[in-house]
Amino acid sequence: MTSLASIWGILALIGMVVGFFPCFGALNWINIPFAAIGLIVSLMARQSSTEAQRGQISTGVIGCSIAILVGLFRLFIGGGVF
Repeated sequence: MTSLASIWGILALIGMVVGFFPCFGALNWINIPFAAIGLIVSLMARQSSTEAQRGQISTGVIGCSIAILVGLFRLFIGGGVF
């Protein structure tokens, strides 16, 4: 479960970076829910993990959180929300 959380966070960050390109801004509409699900999975994995596994799980939590915040920021700036 720990590797799934960290991989999910890394994939969310990759989707965020691709969503920054002008023609791919609509990708944020897919990436934000993907990152939100990854954040939920990472937080659930953190509850049932040992102290040694929390570093990998923190990668997933931080990566998904950054992807959500930056994706929402990109949608607001690009006019994709209003």
